[in-house]
Amino acid sequence: MRGKELENTVTFSELKWDTDFFGVTSARATLHKSLTLNQWDELKIKFKDFQFITIVNQNSEPINAWIIGKDTSSFLSDVNIQFVKKLLGPYEFPKNVTIHNSLKKNDQIIKMANFQFSKFIEDPELAKRGGNQVYRQWVINSFNRPDKFYVLSRNENDEINGFLLYSYSDKTCVIELIAVSQDQKNTGIGTSLFKAVEYEAYKNDCRKINVGTQVRNTRAINFYNKVGCKQVGCHQVYHLWNF
Repeated sequence: MRGKELENTVTFSELKWDTDFFGVTSARATLHKSLTLNQWDELKIKFKDFQFITIVNQNSEPINAWIIGKDTSSFLSDVNIQFVKKLLGPYEFPKNVTIHNSLKKNDQIIKMANFQFSKFIEDPELAKRGGNQVYRQWVINSFNRPDKFYVLSRNENDEINGFLLYSYSDKTCVIELIAVSQDQKNTGIGTSLFKAVEYEAYKNDCRKINVGTQVRNTRAINFYNKVGCKQVGCHQVYHLWNF
């Protein structure tokens, strides 16, 4: 019975990609609601099999934060802000952007996938294991895939100056990554990329867009508010190293 109760409170999974990329056995524990001390003890037993565990405290539950801080050497690596945009439509497709499915590998996009705010570089242990390459690897892994979509913006020289990577989950459109060239910030490119997703998602019978960002990324937070997204979640992300 205890194990079943834990399953209803926590989603625990091994992270094969992270294990291969960082060279340490990795797992994630997502806490959906407040844990009891007995459940926490059961969860700690699972932790012993891994060198690196990401603990996601959904909705930043205070009891879970207290238990994690009191009973482990975990540290808060990120606070993830979740946004939702309800799609009411209809929408117009913006100019100067295109949408691509199963896009071939593109070096301009890879070069642009260099994000300032990232738990993969702010955690020193991940940083020294190549954390600065995670997002670039993310976009590389998304090329040539029928379930991944790129919105691209190009300048007058046909060079890519912005991209947005998205996918679908049931009837929800999920924005995975968005980037604009450093010399093109505040020029409306990001808004055009987002509007293209609105148009395409609504056309494909989606009724909402989900996207997340870091609490320190005020530029992204302001952008999502500007395009009509509403904050719906605030999840603490802890890193636990077993060395």
